Amino acid sequence: MTDMQIVSETPMNMYQLRKELEKIKKRDNELNFRANRTEDYLHQVATLKNSEELFEKITKLNIPRLKEQHIHKIIDVAPTTVNDLKIVLQGYTITLNNESMKKIVDTLNEFLEKK
Repeated sequence: MTDMQIVSETPMNMYQLRKELEKIKKRDNELNFRANRTEDYLHQVATLKNSEELFEKITKLNIPRLKEQHIHKIIDVAPTTVNDLKIVLQGYTITLNNESMKKIVDTLNEFLEKK
């Protein structure tokens, strides 16, 4: 077996993963079993069209301590209330005040209504 080496690790959301799988499919003409299953799942679940725009909007809120990985998870889950957002962020060691969480939820709801 070949010796694999991780070149870099960057967080990505489901929408970016979907685009990467499409690039791989174009390059290799077909995907392996796991990649096919992942692609099927993403076509069912990942329905947003402009996830990059949503990422930029949340980033421009300039919320302290909110990192790229947190934003990707928020986009994946798309919480519609502050309580849902609290649940999503419980898995991380991050604390946001209610005002910041309200801004995030308002931005998400505004974007989802436009969808």
